[in-house]
Amino acid sequence: MKAKWHCQPYKDYGIKKWLLTFEVEDTPEIYDETKDKELTLKISTYHKKRSLDANAYCWVLCTKLSEVLGTSKDEVYEEMLQRYGTMDEDDDGEPIVVSLLSRIPVEKLGGHWKYMSSSMQFNTYLKIKGSSKMNSREMAKFIDGIVSECKDFGIETATPDELERMAQQWGV
Repeated sequence: MKAKWHCQPYKDYGIKKWLLTFEVEDTPEIYDETKDKELTLKISTYHKKRSLDANAYCWVLCTKLSEVLGTSKDEVYEEMLQRYGTMDEDDDGEPIVVSLLSRIPVEKLGGHWKYMSSSMQFNTYLKIKGSSKMNSREMAKFIDGIVSECKDFGIETATPDELERMAQQWGV
């Protein structure tokens, strides 16, 4: 649910608790379902989600590249994530990094991982967001990278005007 602070938090000394007030656009039906329950809240900065058009265009470009390279669109997509993707973060905003015994394949973890380094027995990986988790800004950067790869291979892409129009639709 998208919300804005309504006023500064204040302490009700009668009940000895802090009170928070938010403004929301939609009717909060969830209130009736949860009013007598203890809740866990996560407050984070709102980011406009990218459009489904952006994701569709990403896959069109990956398909075109795969035809030229003689590989699958999924392999191209993974390579583009490696080059132009955004690191994933945990709930505290920290990058997700793992070290695995070198005999354990990172594919067992699921998701998208970028190889960082290795030591005698361990390989270290950084988690990368898939395009479905990217916000508008991240998706625009990702598509710009894929477009540049397509141009290197002489693959036709949207015109600069069309790309600008799409970027505006994505909220960039």
